[in-house]
Amino acid sequence: MHKRKNPKTPPRKRPSKRPKSAGTYWIFGIHAVNAALTNPDRRIDRLLVTEQAAPSLPATPDADVVRRETVERKTIDTALPGDVVHQGVAACVHPLPALSLGDLQFDNDALVVVLDQVQDPRNTGAVLRSAAAFGVTAVVVPDRGSPESSGVLAKAAAGALETVPILRETNLVRALGGLKDAGFWCIGLDGAGQTAISEIDMNGKTALVLGGEGRGLRRLTRENCDILARIPMVAGVESLNLSNAAAIALYEARRTRQ
Repeated sequence: MHKRKNPKTPPRKRPSKRPKSAGTYWIFGIHAVNAALTNPDRRIDRLLVTEQAAPSLPATPDADVVRRETVERKTIDTALPGDVVHQGVAACVHPLPALSLGDLQFDNDALVVVLDQVQDPRNTGAVLRSAAAFGVTAVVVPDRGSPESSGVLAKAAAGALETVPILRETNLVRALGGLKDAGFWCIGLDGAGQTAISEIDMNGKTALVLGGEGRGLRRLTRENCDILARIPMVAGVESLNLSNAAAIALYEARRTRQ
């Protein structure tokens, strides 16, 4: 197994959170709305629910709900943009507090995912869902070139948007440097990597770095990883879908920690 370095971890303080961003958006689907209702950091302006879907939601939510309405399904259809599967529930929500790396304190076994300009909100949501399943502490994204939180992202995340913090950084290379300073080993997932992901020691603070759809890791991102790893595949298959690759890498990370 490829052994990792063991850098010293400097002490870190927890700064105060930045204020919430302005604006609201709709989230929909039972899992996404249920998770929002159980998140005390979430503020909900309107909660629309059909009589049939009402039993699936908590009677006394932890979120700050300004107004709850029992409505016909067509009312929700009209409120939401496009043709979406809302399962009879929708919530008009305020964004969660904006966070960056400095806002969190990391345990010695923290696992972080870094997304290098992943632009599809469905892919980001799917990665969040896997991140929640495998105990990821946070997902780091560049502030520019990444999707904003939205109903589409929340639906794909199936509730994980409320439980896995998204940390938005102005400069991703600088963010990788900050992770290294905090004791993280940064592993870039790349088809050209010389080491199989299963051969890497992922105990301790670990950051898995994944590139955007099609282009993969950008050059500077790749150069600032400690090691490049690949997922072994049969000949003739060029690459995996981003969210599938993330799930496999996170499974390997969790397996090596048991």
